[in-house]
Amino acid sequence: MLKMYGIKNCDTVKKAQKFLDLHGVEFEFIDFRQNPINALTLQSFIDALGWDKVINKRSTTYRNFTDDEKQNITPALALKNPTLIKRPVLVLDNEIRVGFSEKIYSDLI
Repeated sequence: MLKMYGIKNCDTVKKAQKFLDLHGVEFEFIDFRQNPINALTLQSFIDALGWDKVINKRSTTYRNFTDDEKQNITPALALKNPTLIKRPVLVLDNEIRVGFSEKIYSDLI
């Protein structure tokens, strides 16, 4: 089953959920804040996509870091601050996608 990781009040997550609902695609939603992911799950995102694609550099949390802190973000820090993880993250079998666009979701419908 398709899993979507994110934060329920994130506008991008809401758009992705609406798209999937509109097209009848079933998915399980996992909220990073209510059900924090573990280090192995985060590492699977990093292994599949690369660190730069996993970190949300547009988040308020990231923008509030000093330049030095921005250069030293670790998986442990991202786990403590889930808004540092770009969203939504879709997991289907062994495939992982991050962000939302109709183009990257088109093959799910």
